[in-house]
Amino acid sequence: MQFGPVTLDDAEGAILAHSLRLGSVSFKKGRRLSAADVAALRDLGVASVVAATLGPDDLGEDEAASRVAAAVAGPNVTVAAAFTGRVNLFAAARGLLCLDPSRVDAINLLDESVTIATLPDFTPVEPGQMLATVKIIPFAAPTACVAQAERVAAGTPPLRVAPFRPLSVGLIQTRLPGVKDSVLDKTVAVTRDRVEALGGTLIAETRCDHDEAALTAGIRSLPPADLLLIAGASAITDRRDVLPAAIERAGGVVEHFGMPVDPGNLLLLARIGATPVLGLPGCARSPKLNGFDWVLQRIAAGVPPTKADVMRMGVGGLLAEIPSRPLPRSGDAPETPRAPRVTALVLAAGRSSRMGDTNKLLAEVDGTPLLARAVDAALASQAANVIVVTGHQGERVAAALSGKPVTFVHNPDFGEGLSRSLRAGLAAVPGESDAVLVCLGDMPRVASGIIDRLIAAYSPTEGRAVCIPTAHGKQGNPVLWDRAFFAEMAALTGDSGAKRLIGRHADRVCEVPVDDAGILYDVDTPELLAQFRAPPDPSSAG
Repeated sequence: MQFGPVTLDDAEGAILAHSLRLGSVSFKKGRRLSAADVAALRDLGVASVVAATLGPDDLGEDEAASRVAAAVAGPNVTVAAAFTGRVNLFAAARGLLCLDPSRVDAINLLDESVTIATLPDFTPVEPGQMLATVKIIPFAAPTACVAQAERVAAGTPPLRVAPFRPLSVGLIQTRLPGVKDSVLDKTVAVTRDRVEALGGTLIAETRCDHDEAALTAGIRSLPPADLLLIAGASAITDRRDVLPAAIERAGGVVEHFGMPVDPGNLLLLARIGATPVLGLPGCARSPKLNGFDWVLQRIAAGVPPTKADVMRMGVGGLLAEIPSRPLPRSGDAPETPRAPRVTALVLAAGRSSRMGDTNKLLAEVDGTPLLARAVDAALASQAANVIVVTGHQGERVAAALSGKPVTFVHNPDFGEGLSRSLRAGLAAVPGESDAVLVCLGDMPRVASGIIDRLIAAYSPTEGRAVCIPTAHGKQGNPVLWDRAFFAEMAALTGDSGAKRLIGRHADRVCEVPVDDAGILYDVDTPELLAQFRAPPDPSSAG
């Protein structure tokens, strides 16, 4: 890749290195200059620009990031679309992030242009939570380096989410004279909360004297479970203490005692046959995070720790609250990045006045209604949910989408213009949605990949609150709007939709280049419908 000043004679196809604002021209960093862009700059008297020019051995930033992300992503990981050389990876299930740190390191060591940043190994994650980001620095990466990264990640991908399984759990508590039942009852409640938080069930709880023989009998009498927990009335102090001795007497094996995590030092790792058994440290009676949580999470995710795994938990294992480093309080910790929740809003209420008696949205092409193509693209995208606004022939429109997982909203005032449909749809957007993607039902050539690219571009904290696709220098549809604009959008009147707001908020607009003219194509006349239905002309190929 070459970087530096480029004369306008050689600038077409180059990537602008710095944002440029001159007169009516406002080009952002990373823009690939078109012939029209070069002409506009020449008209303004610009002789050269600072730009990056890719060579034959370079791979563009988005393609490079997409290839690396696809290579490293394993089960239960969702890969977002690329934007500005970045691809984010998100959890598709609730569970533990499982990494192969050595291979992640190996990829990061290949070349300075390819980077992967992840959460720590064995982090508990929720669906939609960001796990990692692949970033190309900047503009391009050597094709050979990307290919090498793919080879490093080949086989079992180095990044996956192990989902929590619905474990059945048994609990035994031992008692000493003077121990109050309320203490034992609290332990049951805290343990049940822990187990249920991971999708499991506490199926049995029993109590016995703090005695080897009594505990052995209690172990043998407990119904079968996926995991056995034993909370002693007195902390385990030695491998020959009551709890480990009773486990061995019941036919079990003690695998490890103690762990380099505080609180949680006195945890016992054992098994009886194939069933894992944990002797709990005293801190497990408290709901605060301790070493028992780390081991329980791994067992619930189907990746139980070995003796060596437990002994390696010391790095980051200081969980105790001490005066010089208190634990974060509620509200202190920053929110974990997650996938944006975007609602796709498909407007399908109009009369199709230029189509005569035909409702274009119901016109079939190869057996599929025009509207269904737009809705299917939204459903196949990374949009969190899809709302369809009906109006004219609302029952027929809804029937054409029968069986599809969409929410219908009827606009009885559809005759008053597009703005009323927009208002009706916005009122139905779930409160947890961050943004809305306004789609037009008569645009059947908008692919799901276009929608995903708009979602990937969306980042209001970085000034990308309105995302508009562009092709051949022209803005198209759909357009993604941050929730901050909902009130202004709902206040619009007439038939022109929300695009009139774009000029008002130019500083928050992000143009997203796409190599797809489908964003400019709407079927609003009988001639265009006939053109869309016509088979491609073989003579025009190639």
